[in-house]
Amino acid sequence: MTGRPIAAERLTGSNENYVGLPADYHAELAAGGALGVMLSPRALPDEEADAVVARFDGLVLTGGEDVDPALYGQEAVPETYGHDGGIDRFEEALYRAARRRGVPVLAICRGLQLLNVVHGGTLSQHIVGEPGRLLHGIPMGGGGSEIGASVEPGSRLAEALGRVEAVGVCHHHQAVDRVADDLRVVARAPDGTVEGLEPVDGDDWVVAVQWHPEDSSASDPVQRALFTAFAQACRERSGVLEG
Repeated sequence: MTGRPIAAERLTGSNENYVGLPADYHAELAAGGALGVMLSPRALPDEEADAVVARFDGLVLTGGEDVDPALYGQEAVPETYGHDGGIDRFEEALYRAARRRGVPVLAICRGLQLLNVVHGGTLSQHIVGEPGRLLHGIPMGGGGSEIGASVEPGSRLAEALGRVEAVGVCHHHQAVDRVADDLRVVARAPDGTVEGLEPVDGDDWVVAVQWHPEDSSASDPVQRALFTAFAQACRERSGVLEG
């Protein structure tokens, strides 16, 4: 799992910087039968990224601050916040290494947006208040919104969830704009917002969702099923390698 820097001022009573993740990521991977290990962001050349990914059975690209708009050829609008090109490059290196090695990937919220950018797509930098757009939650602890999603039948996401309709908790003010040519949309919200992406080739287990399944999976078996399916894909790949 990709970790996030946490500045000291964001933690009450702390004068030190940290790297961390919400505990729900660890808990839901454990519920699916997997052990989550957090990776601290740093520069990763391709060869080193391959060596890191080779030690694990799967990769989770987690939620967090915005992707740097420069990566998709735009200037940042005032509402875009927290972007860090170093973190983007760290996660891109891990993702590309995972794809080279056929390692299962689960991308969540920012993770979905990063995948679209890495594959050549673009983002809408601030969707709040757009005509016809639902409120998709407020990032940075400001509260989430339950958003329904229609899921493409036959997709890996539909197979993982066990259905073609789901309700997830969203915390994003950005969304996919132009979908990368080699990705396909596998879930949308009622307002048309992209809520799920998968590679067009479909050979490897790669699923990206715009919502936060870890937020509600403790009480929603449909969301927990996504982590279970990811863990199963990791076990199957590990078994093939060992065999």
